[in-house]
Amino acid sequence: MKVLVAAPLHERALQVLKEAGLEVVYEEYPDEERLLELVKDVEAIIVRSKPKVTRKVIENAPKLKVIARAGVGLDNIDVEAAKERGIEVVNAPGASSRSVAELAFGLIFAVARKIAYADRKMREGVWAKKECMGIELEGKTIGVVGFGRIGYQVAKIARAFGMNVLLYDPYPNEERAKEVGGKFVDLETLLKESDIVTLHVPLLDSTYHLINEERLKLMKKNAILINAARGAVVDTNALVKALQEGWIAGAGLDVYEEEPLPKDHPLTKLDNVVLTPHIGASTYEAQERAGVEVAEKVVKILKG
Repeated sequence: MKVLVAAPLHERALQVLKEAGLEVVYEEYPDEERLLELVKDVEAIIVRSKPKVTRKVIENAPKLKVIARAGVGLDNIDVEAAKERGIEVVNAPGASSRSVAELAFGLIFAVARKIAYADRKMREGVWAKKECMGIELEGKTIGVVGFGRIGYQVAKIARAFGMNVLLYDPYPNEERAKEVGGKFVDLETLLKESDIVTLHVPLLDSTYHLINEERLKLMKKNAILINAARGAVVDTNALVKALQEGWIAGAGLDVYEEEPLPKDHPLTKLDNVVLTPHIGASTYEAQERAGVEVAEKVVKILKG
């Protein structure tokens, strides 16, 4: 049985596949044309956030039994096309939760204490001490939008910093909220009362541009917005306007509506935004967990 690994995978995960007697074909991020060739005789495909496993790719893989995403979302897989063919689609939903939550806090600190701005100025030979006045987190209110695995980890960290935790989720888990001292409120209340708003929702029709011009205007003028979920959860044009015109104090972004972010994008010109290149799950620990988890699922399905 042959497995196509079409993205970097932790060595331990490759070991799991090989020890199960599977033949591993590795090619990093092939384009669609190349992918169409590679999938012709494979029983499984493992990807990360790319490449895209489109309907065309699925239809070109007659032996395919399972598509695995070594990560959380399934945005790059045509799940419907796979379902029609009876192909299983698996992922590793919890593998990167802590990593994403810790990055969210890294972005919070970078914006709240102007760390990235200060670093840029130091490299320019500018001692920008006066311009780098920041805020403490203790006693501030953090609004966690989306209280799933990642939102829960964020709330846990927030409590350790002595923050007040507001939560918004269409499916409130009161028991888990109690664990982190959080309180469920509606989205509008959360936006109005939070000093920091951090987004941890999947990209669905209901969450597309969830944070738009109208909702950005509900936020405090000294508030910070963090997005380490999916780029299109935030209306980028509205956010640029909010940052330029001072509706909010700043933002920390790991995800974008267009990735990679274009070189001359308006966000890159603003000093009150910190930008990272979709690295939420980019830790050694998360990649090992995600890789091993999906490799074990692939083995179970193919050998099961």
